[in-house]
Amino acid sequence: MQINTLVLGELETNTYFLEIDNELLIVDPASDFDIIRHHIGNKKLLGVLLTHHHFDHIGALEETLNYYDVPLYDFNNFHDEVSIGKFKFKMLKTLGHTMDSVTFYFEEDKAMFVGDFIFRGSIGRTDLGGDPKLMEESIKFIKNYSGVTLYPGHGEETELDFEKQNNIYFQ
Repeated sequence: MQINTLVLGELETNTYFLEIDNELLIVDPASDFDIIRHHIGNKKLLGVLLTHHHFDHIGALEETLNYYDVPLYDFNNFHDEVSIGKFKFKMLKTLGHTMDSVTFYFEEDKAMFVGDFIFRGSIGRTDLGGDPKLMEESIKFIKNYSGVTLYPGHGEETELDFEKQNNIYFQ
């Protein structure tokens, strides 16, 4: 799976384009639908994955869904495992930053799209509709995984094993 990132919107949100054989999934269509549409080009969009519903992650969501008529995978359309085209992923409830936070885990690619759940050296804030206790439970849950690259909603990617060793919130 090829992963490309566009940083979009005022809050510089990562919008990820996951590609296998000219078929795409988009994670968090943050804003700037015309830029997203241009990036898709002639490739086939199969679906949209949404880590949570904060405004900076959904700015182009409605336009993308309407234009391409594809399914949305989010907390409200939750499935333990999804297979679409050649993509296979698990949806993990990682509540805390919000009450609808989802992590998308592509086990074969050792990739997790975590939204604002985890950042390099930090975690997402819980004071905008989240819950600190649920965040603690989600961190404890995610520690069961290893050897995985984390793709956050903002900033650079990181390794889960690095975060387990160095992120104060994982101690």
